[in-house]
Amino acid sequence: MIIAPCTEHDLPELLGIYNDVIATTTAVYTDAPATLADRKAWLASREAQGYPVLVAKDASGVAGFASFGDFRAWPGYRYSVEHSIHVRSGCRGKGVGTALMSPLLAEAGRIGKHVMIAGVDAANEGSLRFHERLGFTRVGTFRQVGWKFDRWLDLVFLQRILDCEAAEEGRP
Repeated sequence: MIIAPCTEHDLPELLGIYNDVIATTTAVYTDAPATLADRKAWLASREAQGYPVLVAKDASGVAGFASFGDFRAWPGYRYSVEHSIHVRSGCRGKGVGTALMSPLLAEAGRIGKHVMIAGVDAANEGSLRFHERLGFTRVGTFRQVGWKFDRWLDLVFLQRILDCEAAEEGRP
């Protein structure tokens, strides 16, 4: 498996993974499929901010992708990011997520981010365990904040304090 920066060439496969996640899981709280234009704009936005979009590729193509973006728009949150990670259905549980998260965490620390946040559907025990294995800590549950598949959904927030030079020096 190779971890590499996402290119426009990867976007059709990335879109397929994302739309499968939308259609079959509660990992993304929307029912509307994304379009290739949506994903192009998303990639361009991440690149403009200097934020990574990583893809995991195996012999069959893109097996997963990961990125992060600002947690909130206000300046006081500028050292916190929220990530997303999605793995193709046939590749889940095979180390793709871990292979993507390691460089994602490293890149966040390298650019001076202090906290990475994960928002995970409370019923997604696999994702919760995955994050906890990677050093994330549950910090709160928002009850019935999402609606999908004709039911209310709870959202768990997890966070991980990052190892970065700025944090080690005691400054932002």
